[in-house]
Amino acid sequence: MATSGDHSSLIKVLPPEVSNKIAAGEVVQRPASVVKELLDNAIDAGADHISLVIQDSGRTLIQVRDNGCGMSEKDIALCFLRHATSKLSTVNDLQNIRTLGFRGEAMASIASVAQVSVATKRVEDESGIEYEIRGGEEIDLIPAASDNGTTVIVRNLFYNVPARRAFLKTDATELRHILLALHQAAIAWPEIAFDLDADGEIIYRLKPDNLESRIADLFGKSYKASLIPLAESTSMVRIQGLLSDPQLTKKTRGEQFLFINKRPFFHRHLNYIIQEIYRDWVQPNAYPFYALFYEVDPEAVDVNVHPTKQEIKFEDERTISTFTRSVVKKALNDRMRVPVWNPGEDDAPPARHSFQERFKGGFRGMPHDTTSRLYETGHHPRANVEGTFGKVSHKGINSEKNDGHISRKHEVYEQSTGETAGVSQNIDYHSRENRFSQIHNQFIMSQTRNGMFIMDQHAAHKRIIYEKVLTEAESGLPSTQQLLFPKTINFSATDFTLLKELKPIITRMGFNVQILSGNSAMILGVPSDIRLENEQHVLESIMEQYKVMSKSISLNEKERVALAIAIKAAIPRGKKLSELEMETLVDQLFACENPFHDPLGKRTVRSLTVEELHAMFR
Repeated sequence: MATSGDHSSLIKVLPPEVSNKIAAGEVVQRPASVVKELLDNAIDAGADHISLVIQDSGRTLIQVRDNGCGMSEKDIALCFLRHATSKLSTVNDLQNIRTLGFRGEAMASIASVAQVSVATKRVEDESGIEYEIRGGEEIDLIPAASDNGTTVIVRNLFYNVPARRAFLKTDATELRHILLALHQAAIAWPEIAFDLDADGEIIYRLKPDNLESRIADLFGKSYKASLIPLAESTSMVRIQGLLSDPQLTKKTRGEQFLFINKRPFFHRHLNYIIQEIYRDWVQPNAYPFYALFYEVDPEAVDVNVHPTKQEIKFEDERTISTFTRSVVKKALNDRMRVPVWNPGEDDAPPARHSFQERFKGGFRGMPHDTTSRLYETGHHPRANVEGTFGKVSHKGINSEKNDGHISRKHEVYEQSTGETAGVSQNIDYHSRENRFSQIHNQFIMSQTRNGMFIMDQHAAHKRIIYEKVLTEAESGLPSTQQLLFPKTINFSATDFTLLKELKPIITRMGFNVQILSGNSAMILGVPSDIRLENEQHVLESIMEQYKVMSKSISLNEKERVALAIAIKAAIPRGKKLSELEMETLVDQLFACENPFHDPLGKRTVRSLTVEELHAMFR
């Protein structure tokens, strides 16, 4: 503490260049933050056509051009001052916010960490204005010829904060965040035209349209037929928007959109409620698409509870949650034709079934599971073996002929943490005997010389394919089966970005994919382990698996792709196998470098000695 005689002060007022950079840490977290703020400003300016151009995923260039109201010479200088805004005048205005931007921090924060230039013109002005500001320092303000509206150019983001720039993710990841910001704006405002160009490529040319068509333009034409409209209201709130049919789900989140008075927001409890309603209709960890719009009195919601305006607080959370549950459940039940039970009647309520029970025969309009048909057996037994499991490799297998029988010994040092850790596993079994049995079409059991072993067929086949794909990728000689008729696929911009990022890797693993224009690609070939059927579904499923693993599994990109292929191509649990197929699977598993664990470390096989079996019955 400073003494009374000490005239120096420990507390100092931060200079503007420091305080602006601190504020920028809240508002400008990545290039997508800049895109969101500039799109918000363009929409608030009344634009009906907004163009976005980016380079290097926003690192070197972000340009937003709009045909809105434009700014005067006085406005353009004021807009880069902190807490300067055209959206608020009094404290009471905070309780009645109807615009997207209102804090007055965005432009000042952006200008403090980038090189910014603005060209703007109002309709009533004869000429426009060009303004340049760098690192928060005004550089130039001159009259200039300009179109009606405003163009903001942000160059070299975080050029003066290298630590922040170092924390940015890969170009593909940053581009996906930018696409999310654009998706939110484009869904909330389908009456506005949006253009997006990235590194010289056209990503979107979105014309003004209705919400259903806008969703299809953003995520694919297949969405349009699967959308469920809803619209309900009370004296307090109106909810309208679109849900997806349960058959249209993804393994990852990212296509769930909530809006309050057209402002995007995140609300953990509302997302949980909607996901719970879908629980009886979709598989676990499957996420539907939805875009729900809440209209409430601005005084009944606080949008000023988060620095980046991502979260809000309702005045009456309980009523909003209850009404959301009712509206979504009604729309979904109507689509799925679920009968309504009147609790006043004597009949018992309809039974509540799990997803597996409800849809074990498939529900209306749902395509058959491609995975379960990847390995249907043929007629010729030997052709069936290679068509199902690929060519058998006997690396590390000792084969001995003995009295017309073939015995194979597999001695593998098991690396596990269980009670058998560090024990050399000796599995010795005889051919041409009734050796293999399948339990519930999931596990393979066989007698050995010293006891027995049980193998998980799905986990075992994942290990086999995983190692095979990685080995072929390293050798540069992947096994590819070319398609007789190449398949052209239209992707969403987000998935198309991911496909371009993964193309060098999946090519080394057996995919032959040609990148086309307009978010489309052509599949010319697929890995030999994947059955030639519905190649689009296979590739999209592998990409979904990759996105799931990117968030939870510490593997490198190549390993994640290999695992995604293995998960998709592996024999499903519940698939009945012939004895020859079981024998081939066992042979291939024990030819692997790590046969006792799948790629995620889960057990593939367990063995029991005769002594251990005896001990179980004492």
